[in-house]
Amino acid sequence: MIARSPVVDAQQLLRMSGWHLAPEGLCRDDRCVPFATQDPGAIELAAVAKALGRPIVHDERHGLFALGSEAGGRALSTATAPRLVLPDVDGRMFDLASLRGQKVLLVAWASW
Repeated sequence: MIARSPVVDAQQLLRMSGWHLAPEGLCRDDRCVPFATQDPGAIELAAVAKALGRPIVHDERHGLFALGSEAGGRALSTATAPRLVLPDVDGRMFDLASLRGQKVLLVAWASW
């Protein structure tokens, strides 16, 4: 779900995510999760993300907010990679942190 604001109304939430406000909380199909809001016209996406156990990211440059998909409780809480130091193709140790602030694509392969 991608939004242009960190706050949406109940109709936008339903249209964009399939979740709707009900007396039981946020509901979709036959599932409901506890959720309370003071104003159905101003639902904070961060609160929705927390209730649904989903990640949320903000792209400041483009003014977009993205609510991640259902991850079964395994959603990343940050986009910060762990410390990773490995040999490069010439055998010299390379620290991934040296690329901090840049977008990085990691490609992994395993023979099994």
